[in-house]
Amino acid sequence: MNATPLAPRRALVSGASISGLTTACWLTRHGFEVTVVERAPHLRPGGHALDVRGPALEVAARMGVLTTLRDRSTKLTGISVVDAAGQEIFRSTESTLTGGRLDSPDVEILRDDLCDVLHGAVGPRVEYLFGDSIASLIQDASGVDVTFVTATPRRFDLVIGADGLGSAVRRIAFGPDEQFVRPFGDLYVATFGMPNFLGLERWQVMHQQPDTVGALVMGLRKDVDARTYLGFNAPEGIDQGSRDIDAQKRLLADRCAGAGWVIPEIVEHMLRATDFHFYSLSQVRMDRWSCGRVVLVGDAGYAVSLGTGQATSVAMVGAYVLAGELAAHKDDLVGGIASYEATLRAYVTRNQDIALEQNSRLDAPAGEGEAALTGSIPDFGALTLPFALETYEGVKRPR
Repeated sequence: MNATPLAPRRALVSGASISGLTTACWLTRHGFEVTVVERAPHLRPGGHALDVRGPALEVAARMGVLTTLRDRSTKLTGISVVDAAGQEIFRSTESTLTGGRLDSPDVEILRDDLCDVLHGAVGPRVEYLFGDSIASLIQDASGVDVTFVTATPRRFDLVIGADGLGSAVRRIAFGPDEQFVRPFGDLYVATFGMPNFLGLERWQVMHQQPDTVGALVMGLRKDVDARTYLGFNAPEGIDQGSRDIDAQKRLLADRCAGAGWVIPEIVEHMLRATDFHFYSLSQVRMDRWSCGRVVLVGDAGYAVSLGTGQATSVAMVGAYVLAGELAAHKDDLVGGIASYEATLRAYVTRNQDIALEQNSRLDAPAGEGEAALTGSIPDFGALTLPFALETYEGVKRPR
């Protein structure tokens, strides 16, 4: 007698992020019914440049989007470092601050471009709840009852938190941020778009005042807004409890007061920016990424930080493994979640440890002149860890 086939499993993904969209894409391909809830009214604009490296390139290839990612990559040709008067004191046509070596096979792409490509790969079968978020989660042995801020309550077989460093799913299911988010270093950074008034074309310009304020402007085309990083060091730390964007902008403007180069003009554009994102160097460290049928992926569960250029790759690999293990355990989703954690834990932990090691090196006393500037340009490719990706297509295990 043939067994009754399982009804399609219903998954809720919180966050139309890199990890969220990658998870949604693979779950859909594995036959799940997927809903994505995103607090923003649409895919979020802006964000910094991201790097797709090593095993994440293979994930992108299996999704069928690697060629598109390369087509839409930043294609930067170099970086200049300038002094407070705007005079160039160093340049490189071999590496950039955000992408590392330019001869690398890896892909640097703006965050909103990557999300757009992944959204296209997800296809029309996924339901999106934009402009909404999860209000509560109540689970039992067979599913999770979810209430939303706006939408009517629903029941899902599992809930996936892919909602980033400040994950609401993590706070609801596991506890307050203070238990898991570990700031390291003293750097606070904002990213936003602004008019490309420097006329940059596939080029970066950076100015850094030692131990205080710095800015990096990335222009891909002269007729397109530049992507800008503006940040400051605060060894004493700051209170990041406020999510008030206006307050964050005022804080940044105050910290940058009196800075050289074109930073005053950058601040004026920052105050008007509609795609402003503010963050600190932080990791998320958790003993477990799941609580029953609620599971975290990407930065929500294991943010690596910017220090190694691996965060996006770890998130994409994590999403691929999570979706694959759930597909391999459709009759035991909790078991699939456990297999995901067991498969990925060592890879994630090593990436996080490397980030801490890199941060310690950056805290060491720097040299002087061009040697110090050259030493600040990273080689992210050298920090990329291998990971053997299982082929989950048509998988039927376990027996």
